[in-house]
Amino acid sequence: MIGAWKLGPALAAGNSVVLKPSETAALSLLRMAELALEAGVPPGVLNVVTGEGKVVGEALSHSMDVDVVVFTGSGATGRRLLQASAASNMKRCYLELGGKSANVVFADARNLTEAAAVSAAGIFRNSGQVCVAGSRLLVERAIHDDFVAELANAAKSMRVGDPLDLTTQAGAINNAAQLAQNLSFVETAQAEGGTLYQGGHRIHADTGGYFMEPTIITDVAADHSIAQKEVFGPVLAVTAFEDEDDAIRLANSTDYGLAGGVWTSDLSRAHRMVREMHTGVVHVNTYGGPDVTVPMGGVKQSGNGHDKSLHALDKFTDLKTAWIKL
Repeated sequence: MIGAWKLGPALAAGNSVVLKPSETAALSLLRMAELALEAGVPPGVLNVVTGEGKVVGEALSHSMDVDVVVFTGSGATGRRLLQASAASNMKRCYLELGGKSANVVFADARNLTEAAAVSAAGIFRNSGQVCVAGSRLLVERAIHDDFVAELANAAKSMRVGDPLDLTTQAGAINNAAQLAQNLSFVETAQAEGGTLYQGGHRIHADTGGYFMEPTIITDVAADHSIAQKEVFGPVLAVTAFEDEDDAIRLANSTDYGLAGGVWTSDLSRAHRMVREMHTGVVHVNTYGGPDVTVPMGGVKQSGNGHDKSLHALDKFTDLKTAWIKL
């Protein structure tokens, strides 16, 4: 899906493309390249090269023949791409990096049951491996306990297992190292003062798959690691807030600015929160509304440039001015 976000506008703008997928998730893009050849895309226009980032990614990012690099992934890799650009041909780099998105629930939200169910899906679907996942839940203190209990019930009802089973709602963690890192985040969160409210363990180990149960950590302070660092797993950090100003302060207290959510029945408050939250995407009374017609991108250390919509074409075109004397 993310490869397609880059590929569509790049080809539409008339470019040839080299796609470098993750070494742990290459098969779908290889198949896409096969289908492109069958559909009549000329050989050499769409290319897929596989391998480790430290080999293939390094070669591409330092290549003098590559004009633009677009990347979705970690901030650490994004910085290396910027360094490679400076060391080579000053190629443009557009980076869609991490997020630690705040999902803010006010006591005046119209339907707290719906908010709890959607908020659970907003972090636990795809086992939290979504860049815009609502991985921080900020709840007004007056409803904190009741709302967290309702959200926990929604999380418990989610079916985690074989992604090829259509009844499954959350699949596996991408690889063993990622699962170990997720579990380590849970341990660190508790050591820093957070409370393990639910989950926190590996499940279905007998299948050989890397599955983790939906996990909720409460009593999270703004400076805790679990509130500042992207886990990229099914781990939700919950913090209580006092009022709207406190919610805005907490929502903007990370280095990231990719997405966020607001639940309220007050339209003016919704507009204020959309304006004050320093993110590229804000959901109001929903979470995770995707559509290819609108741009998606981040601010701060969540990156630059936009995927999807006509704005995505901007990355793959150069402006040229011509002065002609008549």
